[in-house]
Amino acid sequence: MADDFIKFLGTAGARFVMAKQLRYSAGTLVALHGQRLMLDPGPGTLLRCAKSRPPIDPSKLDAILLTHAHIDHSGDVNALLDAMTSGGFKPHGRLFAPRECLEGPDAVVLRYVRDHVEQVVALEPETDYELGPLRFSTSVRHRHPVETYGVKFRRDDRTIAFLVDTEYFEGLAEAYEDADVLIINVVRRTPHESGKVMHLTLDDARAIIARVRPRKAVLTHYGMTMLKARPRDVAARLSEELGVEVIAASDGMSLPLAED
Repeated sequence: MADDFIKFLGTAGARFVMAKQLRYSAGTLVALHGQRLMLDPGPGTLLRCAKSRPPIDPSKLDAILLTHAHIDHSGDVNALLDAMTSGGFKPHGRLFAPRECLEGPDAVVLRYVRDHVEQVVALEPETDYELGPLRFSTSVRHRHPVETYGVKFRRDDRTIAFLVDTEYFEGLAEAYEDADVLIINVVRRTPHESGKVMHLTLDDARAIIARVRPRKAVLTHYGMTMLKARPRDVAARLSEELGVEVIAASDGMSLPLAED
């Protein structure tokens, strides 16, 4: 469809950029095949929907998808579910989320809002899902402190992939080698001195893009060290170095998919 697009309501990654709101921590709107899905509605998503130009009406969403339970990815999930269903007066839509988001002591989705949606789907690794005509699949399980999956959306014969929070591991790039558009969460410019932070670095992103060679790569979900490195400058250097179009996402940026 000509009006397919991705809109980055926020590009904050990790705790300090989120806490200071140096970049918004809102989610990402995916509009494909007539379906509207909100991916990872972090804190402030409901507000950024209202402030978006044009405004985004949450009641028109068809689904909400969580890749994992961390606050910067799920902080507004209950508010969005409530708004999507008009406070439960117009039940509809679906919620897709890893099982850890739904069960156990750290479940992030309130039970009463689950009754407002048509279906709650617990995500599994490397599994196909449907939302009307929209088809997508999960990636291999990522290496992150909680249950985490990337997502691959299908558009005709193209794949739009979100490689979300994870540390680098053997086989990660190969898991996304079918991506035509590759959106990567790049939290850190360099590894954390502790060696225990399970997020991708700029060198990790460079290696992944070089291996996958998508038609287009998009950097997002910046931590403090990436902001200091100036994401636009980083993307320009990667484009020149790798011969791949690399874009640095910004808050409110829309990425049309008609040509991809």
